[in-house]
Amino acid sequence: MTSEWGEKSTADLMSRYVSKEMGYNVPKEGWRICLAHEFKEKRKPFQAKDVSLSNIWGHIGLGVRYLKFWYKKTQVEKKAPFIDMFGAQPLRQIYGAPLGGIGGGTITRGWRGEFCRWQLNPGMYHYKTVIPNQFTVCLRREGKTVYQQVLSVERPPTLQGWNWGYCGEYAFYHALYPRAWTVYDLPGQNVTLTCRQISPVIPHDYQDSSLPVAVLVWDIENKNEYDLDVSIMFTMVNGSGQKDDKCGGHWNEPFHLEKEGEAVSGVLLHHCTAVNPYTLCIAARDQSDREISHQTAFSPKGPCFSLWNDLIDDGRLDSPTGSSPPTVKGEKVAAAVAVGCSVPAQGHNSLEFCLAWDMPKMTFGSQEKEHTRRYTRYFGTKGDASPSLSHYALTHYKQWERSIEEWQRPILQDSSLPSWYKSALFNELYFVADGGTVWTEMTEDVDISGGIRSEDGGLPAQPAVIKEYGRFAYLEGQEYRMYNTYDVHFYSSFALIMLWPKLALSVQYDIAGSVVQQDLTERLYLMSGQYSPVKTKNVVPHDIGDPDDEPWVRVNAYLIHDTAGWKDLNLKFVLQVYRDFHLTQDRQYLQDMWPICQAVMESELKFDLDGDGLIENSGYADQTYDGWIVTGPSAYCGGMWVASLCVMCKMARLLDSEESYRHYKDLLDRGSAAFEKLLWNGKYYNYDSSGRELSNSVMSDQCAGHWFLRASGLGDGEFQAFPKEKIQSALKSVFDLNVMSFAGGQMGAVNGMRPEGVPDHSSVQSDEVWIGVVYGLAATMIHEGMQEEGMRTAEGCYRTVWEKLGMAFQTPEAYCEKNIYRSLAYMRPLSIWAMQLALNTSQKDQTTTAQTGVTD
Repeated sequence: MTSEWGEKSTADLMSRYVSKEMGYNVPKEGWRICLAHEFKEKRKPFQAKDVSLSNIWGHIGLGVRYLKFWYKKTQVEKKAPFIDMFGAQPLRQIYGAPLGGIGGGTITRGWRGEFCRWQLNPGMYHYKTVIPNQFTVCLRREGKTVYQQVLSVERPPTLQGWNWGYCGEYAFYHALYPRAWTVYDLPGQNVTLTCRQISPVIPHDYQDSSLPVAVLVWDIENKNEYDLDVSIMFTMVNGSGQKDDKCGGHWNEPFHLEKEGEAVSGVLLHHCTAVNPYTLCIAARDQSDREISHQTAFSPKGPCFSLWNDLIDDGRLDSPTGSSPPTVKGEKVAAAVAVGCSVPAQGHNSLEFCLAWDMPKMTFGSQEKEHTRRYTRYFGTKGDASPSLSHYALTHYKQWERSIEEWQRPILQDSSLPSWYKSALFNELYFVADGGTVWTEMTEDVDISGGIRSEDGGLPAQPAVIKEYGRFAYLEGQEYRMYNTYDVHFYSSFALIMLWPKLALSVQYDIAGSVVQQDLTERLYLMSGQYSPVKTKNVVPHDIGDPDDEPWVRVNAYLIHDTAGWKDLNLKFVLQVYRDFHLTQDRQYLQDMWPICQAVMESELKFDLDGDGLIENSGYADQTYDGWIVTGPSAYCGGMWVASLCVMCKMARLLDSEESYRHYKDLLDRGSAAFEKLLWNGKYYNYDSSGRELSNSVMSDQCAGHWFLRASGLGDGEFQAFPKEKIQSALKSVFDLNVMSFAGGQMGAVNGMRPEGVPDHSSVQSDEVWIGVVYGLAATMIHEGMQEEGMRTAEGCYRTVWEKLGMAFQTPEAYCEKNIYRSLAYMRPLSIWAMQLALNTSQKDQTTTAQTGVTD
């Protein structure tokens, strides 16, 4: 199932690697790239200037209003807008797997080894490569240093007393999240180093997965006929490359912690800012045949000969006692830890480092409330946990790796699955941790439904799942700064419900609590230019807030549209409720959500304008495709309405509510008949039923409602909403036109395609490829027995993003066939886990068929 063009693009990433060394226990599957690789294609981000003249003419009012909003936000309030159409991040083709667990912040290392993307303040990213943050190797033979090298291909203008410029042709990077490997074949030394980084991102683990730590293990292979002494030095700046690194008052101190027969030593870097202070920790594991040394503080400016010579003299650092003085304003300070060991001729040894950071309490941008991170349940809130965190990580990482391998092994060993899919499935999971993610404890004063109890159609003040597992939020994208954007979470939620189901349910309870509340404060919406309430009752919010404000307290940071009129958000809530119940069998959850589902479905009925049981659109399509004009019933929202009626029937049956069943069954029968009559054209479902010139465009996402039915174990028999033969015909049309007739069939599925085989250019979004939508489409194909087509469809996106455009670990929301991409590091591509659910379901169905001999 791997294409020839795909195999070539994979090989291209390693074409400049000249060594034959393949590292120490580096797995076969994953994303692999030579450190000397250069991506040929350089794309630019979509910005306001890229809107076509025809679209500008139709959105002049929006443009003027956005410009005023942008000016006030950036120039008056001195803050970043939730979406910056004038300051999109340029493409840096450098990122690798992030360090850290879920919800405690992340630090991303690039695939060339640099520390280059930071999210320690919740939800707020900055993109700064901190040059002094490096690993350096020192080789000694018979008491003399024979080789000392910074393991970086960079040649920076600073720290010129260090030996930079490692030859990238002798190294490669390999990622299989949450682990990654970098292999260095030291030129002329007959020594191979393999750095393995491990982050505790472990399915169904709600303790260690929350830890803000990463372990870096260096495996050293000595291919010589003589012994070597090898030291690795880890250097780190106190800070993250921001202005506050120079604000003064930061200080470092060495530490040694011994408990339970295990010891660790290192340096604590106390970053003493007024808001969200934290401590970084670089540490190593003490063992009898290892020597740990440190330099508490050094200045990371100038040539820095002293630190370099300190290591080169004897392979160790001076290890002064006591703390460093606080920095004065304008100064930076850094620290170093070195570990040495002997490696016998033709032998192997290893060194273990840990990077941890401790910001137990945090505030968002408004600084109104203090939030406590999840990991503090196990390590306390005092801000003194870094030594214990590093000790725990260094003594438990082998257990983490066993759990990770046990989870990944069945998929990696499945020979029926192509290699690109295995890489995509695990590496796209980076966003669960690196999506500006926060995971907090629920404080006693929180009432998620604003005082509206279950008997009044609300919820318990503190549902058990949130009380036990905390509150979870992740951004729509690193550049689209809104937490838990619900129309996108609809796609990405598959990763959570399959791997951390308690977090998925926690998000659902938070959203449900917001549904029953209202905020009638009027504000200006940029698309319409009209004032409307922030949030009306019985409507699902677009998002739970901006991290630069106060999430959970003020929802709907999205100022473009008034979400009260959108059809898809409520429907997506209903569909997710039943899917989540189907996968968890949590009956209390189903009972709690049932009245909320009833309320939002009744609020949708106002859009059934002619009483035929099918809701209609007017103006923009929905909250997902909000740049695409639609009139009348549409394939996307109409299909989800019909699917939602189907799951309401199923839930009513499960809860023995016969009256509700009859109500929704009547709507389903009438609505599905109207849907088929108005939208089916003999081959696929028209984009909408308006009869406009472009109403018969082929929408790649037209079967989204049916996809969720299949993912929920429905779609057949009593709970069938769409004729099977029509769904398969529609999917075949999408594959033939949106996939194979677009970009040579090598870039996934374009959102909109004309029946004559050219992209629909009627809106900003119609001629884009949305990677997360494509993965959902592929899952739908797999559910319908079209596995080969589904894999081919998804492969185009993976190859484009990870192998052609250099967007590893920053998969965007969208790209066009040429030149443009939009919104790097986006939530929706987590939907690739829907493909795995479809594969799992397909395998179960095949097993059942083989056992019973029963087929459709």
